[in-house]
Amino acid sequence: MKQKKHIIFVAGFLILFLSVGFSTLKNRDLELVKNLDIYYTLFRELNMFYVDETDPEELVTTSIEAMLSSLDPYTTFIPESDMDDFQFQTTGEYGGIGSLIRRSGEQVMIAEPYEGFPAAKAGVRAGDIILEVDGVPTKKMEIEKVSDKLKGKPGTELKLVIKRYGEEKNLEIPMIREKISILNVPYYGMIEPGTGYIRISNFTTGASYEVENALKELKRENELNSLVLDLRSNPGGLLLEAVRICNLFVDKGELIVSTRGKMTQWDSEYSTSREPIDKGIPLVVLVNRGSASASEIVAGALQDLDRAVIVGQRTFGKGLVQTSRPLKYNAQLKVTTAKYYIPSGRCIQALDYKHRNPDGSVGSVPDSLITEYTTRNERLVYDGGGIEPDFEVIPEILSEIALQLFTQSMFFDFAVRYHNTHDEIESPDIFSLSDNDYALFEAFIEEKDFEFRTSSEKAFAQLVTSAKREKYYEFAEAEFSSLEEKLSHNNLKDLETFEKEIRQILTEEIVNHYYFQAGRILSQIQEDPQLYKATEIINEPGMLKEVLSGNLGALARASE
Repeated sequence: MKQKKHIIFVAGFLILFLSVGFSTLKNRDLELVKNLDIYYTLFRELNMFYVDETDPEELVTTSIEAMLSSLDPYTTFIPESDMDDFQFQTTGEYGGIGSLIRRSGEQVMIAEPYEGFPAAKAGVRAGDIILEVDGVPTKKMEIEKVSDKLKGKPGTELKLVIKRYGEEKNLEIPMIREKISILNVPYYGMIEPGTGYIRISNFTTGASYEVENALKELKRENELNSLVLDLRSNPGGLLLEAVRICNLFVDKGELIVSTRGKMTQWDSEYSTSREPIDKGIPLVVLVNRGSASASEIVAGALQDLDRAVIVGQRTFGKGLVQTSRPLKYNAQLKVTTAKYYIPSGRCIQALDYKHRNPDGSVGSVPDSLITEYTTRNERLVYDGGGIEPDFEVIPEILSEIALQLFTQSMFFDFAVRYHNTHDEIESPDIFSLSDNDYALFEAFIEEKDFEFRTSSEKAFAQLVTSAKREKYYEFAEAEFSSLEEKLSHNNLKDLETFEKEIRQILTEEIVNHYYFQAGRILSQIQEDPQLYKATEIINEPGMLKEVLSGNLGALARASE
């Protein structure tokens, strides 16, 4: 019966389409009708004659997703069942307890409670294993279903049964769901006398309001002489929020971004609409490879208008605009409708989805097509691949052992144990691990039988396999053995060699368990090369003004 309903729906759709204005269709439309007719007949034959039972809904969804994936990653089909998640991405709001969850074996674990929301207020901690939600066991339950049970209408009650490290008995924790609004500005403060700092993590609804409030409070509570906006790893969001954030620092009537698409209805210009909060404060913007979309609008517009110096890495390069279009049965299509252009006229889209390589892969815009533009003060800037910083600062690459400790949750698991054996720690800006704490971490790693293979060891293993297959190994067995000994790593030695970076990551993780996301950020910026460079530029008399005037543009890029 389910198959018949879906076949009737597909057939009805195509008959309706074929019956509307057929005689007036152009050649392109005729091709569309022809291929939709082929699709329908294929679908009908497949469902009728395929050897096993098929699921028509699953087949149609798969075909839709495959079709859209041939365009770009941002054009997506959103069924009714996923609309809550889609709304959350746009508004940053949902009804629930306010926490991230993750899989832990057959159970689901609290990965991070959000400060100020029901889970945190009820005393739920990162690392708590969720055994039951409202009396329903969660063992082997899909994580999406656990998430659905935790979400709900604000004001409704629920009860968790959790297992906590170090506690003999399970804990029953009642709470009331609330409207959860994820902050776009998780932290702001003064990083040194006179210099403020605002971290912007998203561009959901209200982002500009949060930034404005942070800026006003910094000005009200301190002698604010300069400001750092941190857009690192910010994936973007709403275009209008990006325009409004720029408006805090530039005059009314300034063009920030324009959009142009195939259909003129998507061609728009977005200018600032109000007087700025502070159009003169020296401004530095931090970016990295994870800064995308709306983040790039803010960074690029402030660079093009010579309003801010950009520090960090070249940004992601997403210059495509998506619009949501309603479909039947409460589904939606998020479709790329235009490209955006910042004040200099450049589009910073990095990947060319229209002209794919012969193998179907997507290549970057070739150097031959990259165009030179100028900022308001005639500084050279370029399109074709993100926002290039005025001062490039590349973060150090983490050691293999640090990456593996993170991947295998060793930092997180130790922080859970630490939190449940230490009632409190010092504030995030001064807390550091003692030598005894680090020794306990080393013992913890040994206790967990932590193992990994370095890239060199993996490559060596492949070499040995190839040599044995090709019968060369026996001729150089001694050399292979000697090389294997030299390449083999030792956990204890690596923990000593890379102690500084391991300590820093572990410190940030522990701080997060006590002081939430704001505490983690405050801990992170204590040892931050990009932020250090930003303050160096701010504190060098005349440096900002010289760079933005164009006199030090080339020198800035060559200095790193």
